[in-house]
Amino acid sequence: MRARWMAVSLVAGLAAGTALAGEAEGKLKVLVVWGGHGFTRDPFFQMFKDNADIAYTEVKHNKTSEVYERDDLLTSNVVVLYDFWQNITEEQKKGFLSLFEKGVGLVVLHHALATYQAWPEFEKAVGGKFLLAPEKKDGVVVTPGSGTGTGPLNIHVCSKDHPITKDMEDFKLQDEYYNKCRVSPEVTVLLTTDCPGNQKEVAWCREQGKSRVVYIMSGHDQRVYNDPNYRKVLANAIKWAARR
Repeated sequence: MRARWMAVSLVAGLAAGTALAGEAEGKLKVLVVWGGHGFTRDPFFQMFKDNADIAYTEVKHNKTSEVYERDDLLTSNVVVLYDFWQNITEEQKKGFLSLFEKGVGLVVLHHALATYQAWPEFEKAVGGKFLLAPEKKDGVVVTPGSGTGTGPLNIHVCSKDHPITKDMEDFKLQDEYYNKCRVSPEVTVLLTTDCPGNQKEVAWCREQGKSRVVYIMSGHDQRVYNDPNYRKVLANAIKWAARR
């Protein structure tokens, strides 16, 4: 019996030591949310595996937006959205908005700009919207956004002093074109492009309540996931949103 107790105590001690070591590492807790849009998952998640500053949890939408009911939602440092999703309950909306009361950071990628089309609070938080259908706003009918295939993009760093893009030079990506997206005048634009097939604004940030929010338009496939400049922007965005 004593030997068994000692073995249990040893295992418990090792587990506690492991937990303490994990806490000592000070890694950022990140929820990565997806669902509703296809993507090449292995190279996508490799970006997060290769980021030594974070410990991430993958979350897929099921029937509604259950992620905003998770017990660990508000203990996360950052939520990363790579979803293309419309179903959200009133209680889940409250869960989403609680991020900004708690100060949890939000990083929104690529097609997630088209999420929750019927909910204006999401557009307000993100600072923009990819419209899937014509919409009347302030008495004016706004046409839908457009995705016009993929091609080369010259990316210009227009906020060279911002922590997300500091010390970065202009770079090129092979990515999907997004155009005619609605962008709030309240955002700080970080990256732009002069490509005629794409929206001028490529990445921006803003603050919502106690939280920092970043949107990065790029991110269609592994040609982008594997690009060191894109990875740097994403890693810096997570760190900035977490106030680190």
